Amino acid sequence: MNQIRSGLNILCFFVTIICSAQQTATIRGIVTDEESNVLFSASVGIENMSIGTVTNETGAYSLKVPANEDLVFLVYFLGYETYRITLRLQPGEIRIRNIQLKQEVKELEDVEVFGIKDRENTLVPIDIKSLDQLPNPSGNIESILKTLPGVVSGSELSSQYSVRGGSYDENLIYVNDIEIYRPLLVQSAQQEGLSFINPSMISSIQFSAGGFDAEYGDKLSSVLDIQYKKPSELGGSLSASLLGGSVHVGGSSKNKKFTHNTGVRYKTTKYILSTLDTRGDYKPSFTDIQSFLTYDLSKTLELDVLINYATNKFNRVPENRSTNFGTLSQGFNFTVFYEGQEIDKFETYLGALSLNYHPNDKFSMKFIASAFRSNEEITYDILKQYWINLATQGSSGKKDSLINVGIGTSLDHARNTLEASICSFDLKTSYYSGAGVTRWGIKLQQEFIDDKLSEWQMIDSAGHSLPYSDETIELNYVSKSANSLNNSRISGYLQHTFNLSGQRSVTRLTLGVRAQYWTYNKETTISPRLNLTITPDKAPNLTWHFATGLYYQPPFYKELRDPYGNLYPDIKAQRAFHAVTGADYKFRAWGRPFVFTTEVYYKYLTRLIPYKLDDVRLQYLPMYKAKGYATGIDFKVYGEFVPGTESWFSLSFLSTKEDIYNDYVVNTDNTVSYPGYYSRPTDQWINFSLFFQDYLPSNPNYKVHLLLIYGSGLPYSGPLYSRSADVYRLGPYRRVDIGFSRAIIRKPEKKYGVESIWISLEILNLLDALNTVSYDWVRTVESDIGLNAYFAVPNYLTRRSFNLKLSAGF
Repeated sequence: MNQIRSGLNILCFFVTIICSAQQTATIRGIVTDEESNVLFSASVGIENMSIGTVTNETGAYSLKVPANEDLVFLVYFLGYETYRITLRLQPGEIRIRNIQLKQEVKELEDVEVFGIKDRENTLVPIDIKSLDQLPNPSGNIESILKTLPGVVSGSELSSQYSVRGGSYDENLIYVNDIEIYRPLLVQSAQQEGLSFINPSMISSIQFSAGGFDAEYGDKLSSVLDIQYKKPSELGGSLSASLLGGSVHVGGSSKNKKFTHNTGVRYKTTKYILSTLDTRGDYKPSFTDIQSFLTYDLSKTLELDVLINYATNKFNRVPENRSTNFGTLSQGFNFTVFYEGQEIDKFETYLGALSLNYHPNDKFSMKFIASAFRSNEEITYDILKQYWINLATQGSSGKKDSLINVGIGTSLDHARNTLEASICSFDLKTSYYSGAGVTRWGIKLQQEFIDDKLSEWQMIDSAGHSLPYSDETIELNYVSKSANSLNNSRISGYLQHTFNLSGQRSVTRLTLGVRAQYWTYNKETTISPRLNLTITPDKAPNLTWHFATGLYYQPPFYKELRDPYGNLYPDIKAQRAFHAVTGADYKFRAWGRPFVFTTEVYYKYLTRLIPYKLDDVRLQYLPMYKAKGYATGIDFKVYGEFVPGTESWFSLSFLSTKEDIYNDYVVNTDNTVSYPGYYSRPTDQWINFSLFFQDYLPSNPNYKVHLLLIYGSGLPYSGPLYSRSADVYRLGPYRRVDIGFSRAIIRKPEKKYGVESIWISLEILNLLDALNTVSYDWVRTVESDIGLNAYFAVPNYLTRRSFNLKLSAGF
């Protein structure tokens, strides 16, 4: 009898579970805006019930709801009208509901704002809708990154950036899960041209300054994760300015199975390069074309294709230069006359094919095959005849150059070529369950690099070459090599995100591990990582996060090569331990939304490869090994300082140093000292940036955008390759760019198929600040006072200039 009663109890238990399951239903779908851009982290829920979720990075959501009840279904995203509908679902029903949110229209019809969202990890979503109206001399998306806390760049012409003390080579960039590579031989920001990312094609962008998850690759500093648009209807944009132009067109087929998204860009910096001290004939020409195509092979299988071709050409024939430098009490003038020319060319190709398999909303799989090719050439023969005069106070009160402190002649020669090919096959999977999300992936990569380096410099005066020899002509500097690499990498990751939300908090915990093996040095690296976010129920406007992990960066190629072209095959992966903690606090002021964010971080660095930084050229010193650290704190406040528009300011404090193992200095008295920790080349103590938008209250057709950046001086190196020479600092970097825009046509108006037309006047470097990007170490060999020495002559960046721009959307 007891056995029968127990059996009935068990049967009742299972019947209860089954009945309970049948009393629920599921709502699934994707949330986008009116242009079919996915909205990441949009809030989805049921009114007056503690049932809700947020959309993932693809805009998808899945929500279990009670069946046989009238439910008010809500979708909310800041800056858009709240979607609201009453639904009633049958038990076990799965209702597909794709939502397209409309931009919120108040008295300011065309003002666009950013979504203020809860953080799920260290990745921060960034809205770039106003990028086409930003005063921006480079035209690259990276310009907006440089206003974020912890991000530093020493040149407005460059798309490269340093994050929390890391080098330019320590940043991961992904477009639609495809890793993006840069040319390797670039020596100056003038040569760079266009970065890979086309701002007009972007759907969403996320950025992490450290502590990122295991699904992201093997770099030490940051991740930039970008998704391109999948347009649902025909549209595009057009822009033209004194610095170039762009055209973008996107659309889809009638049945929506096929989408296309194509952009063409052209850029020339000839106009702003004319403000440099070195006068001459500059012919920079940068062109880029790329296309993102998608096709639905079936309801569960999608084919994506990303193709890109870019050619960056930089030719110059320098004529003369006059640079004043020094102090108020002792000034110098550096005068140069040139002969010769420089011809550089960087040509890159990228092709990628992706197959996306998603049989249901829980499981997805993505296979990516990609190939990247880079052909790079730097050639120059430039003769310089120069002298340095001491500027003295004349009778008229002006500086006169009367006393010669040094003259010299130098001949610089280069014939550098590099060919690189990278092929990869990548498999990524995701599985969503009630317990969270599991992601894993594996990647195979093959690399081919052929590098020929030939550089030399001769310094001559009065028939003598330095260093002097009475038997042969000696060169001041020589670097000649020919290297070829053919190697493979295999990497993989596994991570799971636990949803530990309860009655007291919304908690997410992500645990993951990443591994890589490189055939060149036979090294295996294993990288465990952890990420935790907590939003207390009693303080729903406060989100606290913590991330830690071990990060490796195996060498690619540049890290293996010293300045003379020699390879060091035994170099191991650089290693960093990250510890990041911070908080986001959402609040309202003046009746408008704001967010205050802060992060404190510490990175312990080992197996470092020291390097010297000249402009944007990194010259690694693999003959040395070092340990180091980077620590600091970042602050950011963003929100509606002006009603309906978003602005922000960022403030960062940083200290990053390194200690080379077994280094020492022999003093003039033959004693030995051990220098200890040096400042790393990216050790910028203070960085402040401001992005501000405003408009005329009586007429929002008139808008203004302001970018302001201040950074304390970076360390720079002496003329020798010894790290002990790094005892100097550049002056602070100060720059203000401002743009004034007038709408001729703007949304929601539409005339002749055109949605918007804006005309803008930009004042670049408004304050005409003299910012130094690097120094030329000029060696003088003969003078009125018998001086033979090195002089550090500053290379100033661009001066004040004006740009007129026309942009249109259709």
